[in-house]
Amino acid sequence: MTSPQRRKGSSFERDVVAYLREHGFPYAERAYGAGRPDDRGDIDGMPGFTLECKAHRQIDLAGFVDEAEHERANARQRFAAAIVKRRNKSTADAYVVMTLAQFAALVSGDS
Repeated sequence: MTSPQRRKGSSFERDVVAYLREHGFPYAERAYGAGRPDDRGDIDGMPGFTLECKAHRQIDLAGFVDEAEHERANARQRFAAAIVKRRNKSTADAYVVMTLAQFAALVSGDS
């Protein structure tokens, strides 16, 4: 039987995929293989990005970004972000958290 925490996380991942698909990312899908040594994030179909979804009661931004960065290295992608569920808010209101260096490279178009 799946734990309530795992079900909550899976549900959030599905909600994020649905949101991304509805907003211009038709190839977004859940990635499978979570927990394996070469975990590559929770969402596939976003070229250049590793996305790690988090639906935790306690928000640990540093830990979430570190995990996304580790998975970005495994996936050999350019950018990593943690998508963090906000309690009692819609998926659209989730936080997207990344390092300042990656944010600056993303918005400036630097290679």
